[in-house]
Amino acid sequence: MNVNLKWKGTLAALAILCMAPVPGARAQAAATAGPVKIAIINMRNAIIATAEGKQAQAQLQSQFAPRQADLQNTQKQIEDLQRRMSEGARTLSDDEKGKMQREGELLTRRLQRNNDDLNEELNAAQGEVVDGIGRKLLDVLDRYSRENGYTIVLDTSAQGSPVVYGSSSSDITADIVRLYDQAYPVKAGAAAPAAKPATPAPAKKTTP
Repeated sequence: MNVNLKWKGTLAALAILCMAPVPGARAQAAATAGPVKIAIINMRNAIIATAEGKQAQAQLQSQFAPRQADLQNTQKQIEDLQRRMSEGARTLSDDEKGKMQREGELLTRRLQRNNDDLNEELNAAQGEVVDGIGRKLLDVLDRYSRENGYTIVLDTSAQGSPVVYGSSSSDITADIVRLYDQAYPVKAGAAAPAAKPATPAPAKKTTP
């Protein structure tokens, strides 16, 4: 699911939560007067890496595959029409050229409309996946941080993240993914992980 998963809006909201001190950590730090313990996590990668996230990506790919194939077929029709118009530039009559031009414009509008509709629905479906997994992931992160004494956890995938450098020893992404999968195992026989559906190609204009 490229899961490039277009999830910036939801991830941004989750990032705000991740950048805040772990609940209760401020009081704990003050009570112990110990050093502040900071960890980093890549929330985007964590969501995608969970078994539930991989399953969701595979399901989305299967769900939207027929419509993506239809878009590709329409794009091919436009390209074939453009080729025919180019090859027949000197032999086609004005009526034939006009008919082909109108057909190309109709196909282009249909491609653009269907492409926009698909992207809108795909973004909404991906947003639901991120929101559902992300909120449960934050619960796992909260428990983990409390148990391991982390005062602050920063999200390195957040836009404008303040993290310039973080050692691998402070990265808890893999640990959180492992704990998430233990807490929320996927059902047996779930679909195998798959890549995120490719973004449909933009419509091309026909030229006589």
